[in-house]
Amino acid sequence: MYSDRIRLSSLQCKVMSAREAATLINDGMTIGMSGFTRAGEAKAVPLALVDRAKDEKLKISLITGASLGNDLDGKMAEAGLLARRVPFQADATLRKAINQGEVMFIDQHLSHTVEQMRNHQIKRPDVTIIEAVCITEQGHIVPTTSVGNSANLAVFADKIIVELNLAHNLNLEGLHDIYFPGDRPNRGPIPLTKVDDRIGTPAIPVDPAKIAAIVITEQPDSYSTVTPADEDTQAIANHLVEFFKTEVEAGRLPKNLGPMQVGIGNIANAVVCGLIDSPFEDLVMYSEVLQDCTFELIDAGKMKFASGCSITLSERCNDRVFGNLEKYKDKLILRPQEISNHPELVRRLGIVGINTALEFDIYGNVNSTHVGGTKMMNGIGGSGDFARNANMAIFVTKSIAKGGNISSVVPMVAHVDHTEHDVEILVTEQGLADLRGLAPRERARVIIDNCVHPSYRDALNAYFDAACKKGGQTPHLLHEAMDWHTNLEEHGHMLKGK
Repeated sequence: MYSDRIRLSSLQCKVMSAREAATLINDGMTIGMSGFTRAGEAKAVPLALVDRAKDEKLKISLITGASLGNDLDGKMAEAGLLARRVPFQADATLRKAINQGEVMFIDQHLSHTVEQMRNHQIKRPDVTIIEAVCITEQGHIVPTTSVGNSANLAVFADKIIVELNLAHNLNLEGLHDIYFPGDRPNRGPIPLTKVDDRIGTPAIPVDPAKIAAIVITEQPDSYSTVTPADEDTQAIANHLVEFFKTEVEAGRLPKNLGPMQVGIGNIANAVVCGLIDSPFEDLVMYSEVLQDCTFELIDAGKMKFASGCSITLSERCNDRVFGNLEKYKDKLILRPQEISNHPELVRRLGIVGINTALEFDIYGNVNSTHVGGTKMMNGIGGSGDFARNANMAIFVTKSIAKGGNISSVVPMVAHVDHTEHDVEILVTEQGLADLRGLAPRERARVIIDNCVHPSYRDALNAYFDAACKKGGQTPHLLHEAMDWHTNLEEHGHMLKGK
């Protein structure tokens, strides 16, 4: 039964079907939804909207925290429901619609969305749909496995639909810390000085009169798709561990490395799992997604606390964590993404940020988002929030892709998400490039010598030598700088004649 999860009796009469709740949404509306990287998304009402879109003219602008699970982004895109999508996605069907110009995708730093909404720079939602584990006696909403942008989307919306998901463990209650920064220009400092500080409330404080519908669901989150480490990701981890050892010995990092932020995906997750066999103890995490590596480190006795804004786990890790949540609860906290990613806090806490690059160039500019400079992959996510403000900004990637047809290190990236000014450490399975304190010509030498796959090293050396003869503070041959990308597009390999 669900009645014990709706603790404000006046809301009991708001229970209805997903189809009925979906009628509150009209064509042209801006809709907020919970969900951050396949965790805690609303699940039933979006599908009811998909059904409506098949039979009537219905388009919405959708704002979430990050990507949605259960293939919802793809189903909504396929039904033609989405006119506009903000600020992140990771679905192949939606990606195709974005790259064909059918859906307008606004790729944003994840800390920016609600700040712009707060200041009326972008439209606030007409209706917000929030997945909850329960509703408190005050009518406040306890989220499930993510906070993301849910708190602000609920507060800013005219109406709220709550999806009460009985599949989620009630022990999630008490895990969240909901805090709203004050309005600018008179905002005070955010009073968080340690990773495990609690500065807010355990539920989203909303006016219960705005709750227009409650839909009962019982569907789990999607599993994450991370895979175990392979030879290359282990090599990247080994390079990082050796680098961290020298940083600790030199006094540039504390013995526990300081708070870590870890980007999503196979490479970053596998690299951080490599710290299990390192000498570092009492690790702490201040990140966005708490993924498998977080709990592997906790179970290994290496990590003592982790702060994030969602929990997204593989099938092999999911049951272990959520089936024994009490074991982990005192070591975890979930915050809104504007707090987990806030520049003030990233700078204050001294974050070591580890994120994944699609490619980087010989001067340290990083492309995180666009294949070939034009085709959106997923989005910049929170990597920019952390890279610009971290104590140490690290980007990792394998040196080659597509069987060696693609080099992840190129003369010039076709799209820049993180400029050379925000990037300090680059790591591939080949080695590590420490760019701190180096001029562009010095950075290029270190990157080529340490990070490039042997099959591309001679070509990059030849390009760099020729560029240096032409001159410039950042030497380039503009008529050749994009040749590798055009070769790939025209011949299927970055090097002509391969």
